[in-house]
Amino acid sequence: MTPLVNAGLAPARTVFKNGVVFLAKETHTMPAVTINLGMRAGSICDPADAPGAMFLLSRVIDRGTAGRSADDIAEELDSRGIGLTIRVTRHGFALVCTCLAEDFEPVLALLGDMLMFPSLPEPELATRKGEAVTAIRQDADNPAVRAVEGLMALLYPSGHPYGRRTKGSVEIVEGLTRQRLMTLHRERFAPSELLAVVVGDVEVSRARDAAARVFGAWHTAAPAPIPLPRVAPARRRQRRVVPMMNKAQADIAYGFTTVARADPAYHAWWLMNHVFGQYSMNGRLGDRLRERQGMAYHVSSSLEAHVIEAPLIVHAGVGPENVDRAIASIDEEIARLAEDGITSKELNDSRQYLIYSMPRTLETNVGIANFLQNAEFFGLGLDYDRRLPDLLGAVRVEDVHAAARGALNPAHAAVVIAGPYEDKGIG
Repeated sequence: MTPLVNAGLAPARTVFKNGVVFLAKETHTMPAVTINLGMRAGSICDPADAPGAMFLLSRVIDRGTAGRSADDIAEELDSRGIGLTIRVTRHGFALVCTCLAEDFEPVLALLGDMLMFPSLPEPELATRKGEAVTAIRQDADNPAVRAVEGLMALLYPSGHPYGRRTKGSVEIVEGLTRQRLMTLHRERFAPSELLAVVVGDVEVSRARDAAARVFGAWHTAAPAPIPLPRVAPARRRQRRVVPMMNKAQADIAYGFTTVARADPAYHAWWLMNHVFGQYSMNGRLGDRLRERQGMAYHVSSSLEAHVIEAPLIVHAGVGPENVDRAIASIDEEIARLAEDGITSKELNDSRQYLIYSMPRTLETNVGIANFLQNAEFFGLGLDYDRRLPDLLGAVRVEDVHAAARGALNPAHAAVVIAGPYEDKGIG
């Protein structure tokens, strides 16, 4: 258990004998501590026949343990004024909260108990199933969600874990049993998959000793890796319409698969996406579709970091009469980006924005903990916060242009329209 310390944020890193990775960063801005317990057990771990299982598990994991009832847990959190956040992403399952420094040890013990030894009582499971079903039905009535889910299914087809719905379906969730969820937990939750991050007004040695007491005796075999098939770039245009004729607005999700987070070109893609659909009123897309053409309620692009090729997604909300014009404008902006790249001014402006916004990202304990979780998950190094300005500074206009030219082609885009739109087969 030898901690390694680097410059910059200088988190202390310890690997316990059972495989738990522990990161601690001491701060003294306020007498509080953020605990972020991240398990490599996201929605990609859902059984092929039960997408949404991990989401349902996240909704009920805090409703009882081997030694605590749901009421006991709620009382302990409420009495300490703690709001617990539990979230599931493609690759992660996280329990996050902030507590007073004086409460750190008992709160860490409580979270560890929930993570390692959930009991999933039947009455609590029934209640949380109802809440999950409500969330799924709300998503089914939301054009923005339907468009993005449809796009992911096109980009990652044939049952690929990235293409499945994170929350699953009403039928699947209603059919999931306590035993199925307990089996999923037993198979996927293990010390080798846990990254525990503690940031705040607590000495590193105290935090590390507390984590060792909570997690050091946990021994469960490491789970088998989840196969993630690589996705070949599309060679044809795909288009899908999800009719929702009772809505006032149509949502467009338009995208490509691009690069993995570990790809050396990732930082060029990050800067390109910032210019294209993030910077200053949502970049080039916002300037054209909102400011000059006035036909989008909102428009932006996002580049998600993933283990394999990540999606670049353009998302726009427009009136149904403007759907075809909006898609044509996105096509034209994509073609311009691939043909001409970005300008030196755009690159420098975005680079400066990203570099100088980092201190704001890292000014809270929660922000630091999230940053450290991400850096550890992708193997970016303990000094990534110090190296990032140089990595962004090394990106040239030519690098961005090469990335765009190699992967962005409107003729190969996937497009999904959800809302009150009649498909005329245009675009």
